[in-house]
Parts: sequence; structure tokens; C-alpha cells
Amino acid sequence: MIDRQEPRRAVHSAHVSTDLDALDIDLLATMRAHPRIGVLELSRVLQVARGTVQARLDRLERAGIVSGYGPEIDVTAAGYGVQAFVTLDISQGALDEVAAELTALPAVLEAYATTGSSDVICRLAASSHGELQQALLALDRSPFVSRSTSIVVLSVVVPARALPLLQSSPRAAPSRAPAYRSAAQPDQLPRR
Repeated sequence: MIDRQEPRRAVHSAHVSTDLDALDIDLLATMRAHPRIGVLELSRVLQVARGTVQARLDRLERAGIVSGYGPEIDVTAAGYGVQAFVTLDISQGALDEVAAELTALPAVLEAYATTGSSDVICRLAASSHGELQQALLALDRSPFVSRSTSIVVLSVVVPARALPLLQSSPRAAPSRAPAYRSAAQPDQLPRR
């Protein structure tokens, strides 16, 4: 059963390799298009048995591909319309300390250790330029940050997404039960 209350966190260092087939991609796309859809309705839309859908979801969750069912939150609509990307040059060996400091700063939405000219890149959000400045000053006060460079976001050109990448490779389609082979298209939800 889909648990929409508790978002799951993927363990990025211990992902199990999972080959996705066409049904997995269809399942993910349908769930993305209809976030409140249940397992039974998914089975009807995808024209596969309910048990198959549940087994696929369980496998995708165990592999860390499906990492949660919580609502997507638009921070701009929530009043935090000023966003910036910030690169940090940090002291050698201080990644854990910097990660703890970034985690403690509510304005930090995400952060990544990187290669290249900087050590960490993070995305911040604030309700005003003044609030963003305060978050940037807090970053600069860290004894582990030797330099920071910020780039203010003007607009979102491509929002965060994963399905186009997953859909870009041809996938083998699993066989479907004979009763479903001649049924309606799987990308349309039945009308109520």
C-alpha cells in the first residue's frame, strides 16, 4: 500500500542497481501525472494486475528510486520567492562540519559536494533580498568556509525533473495479461 504520510529518504551511497523497463517508466509517469492515484487505479490505468503494481512499487522503493510520496512544495508560492545558488570553498577535510552547518540553516534547500573550482554548491531560498543576505552572511561566518559566491535566480527555466531522463532510453515492455492487450490506452485515466 502506498504510504503518503511518511516520506522515505533514499540512501544515496547504497543504491541497489535496478533496471527499469517500460512498465516501471509508465508507472512512474502515471504517478507523477496523478500524485493521488491509488494502487487499484494504477493497475486499471496501466492495465496490469494490482499485485504487479504493488510488487513494482515495493521494488522501486527498496531500490531508492521512489523515495517518497509527500507533497511537492513550491517555495515561491509559499512566500520564499528569492532564490540563489551559492558555491562554497571550504577547508580541506571539513565537509562533515559544513554539511552540519548547512543542515542547520533553514534557508538551505539542498547542497552537493562538487568537483571543479568550488567544493560545495547549495540552493537557498528566502522571502526577501534582505533575508537572503542574512543567510549568506551566516554562511560566510562559518570557520570552515573560506569563500562563497552567490548567483541569484531570476526565473526557473527547467524545473527539477527525472522522467525525461528515464524515458529517453528504449525499454523492454513486459508482457501484459491477454485481457489487457486490446484494452484502452494506458495513459488515460478512466472517467468517473
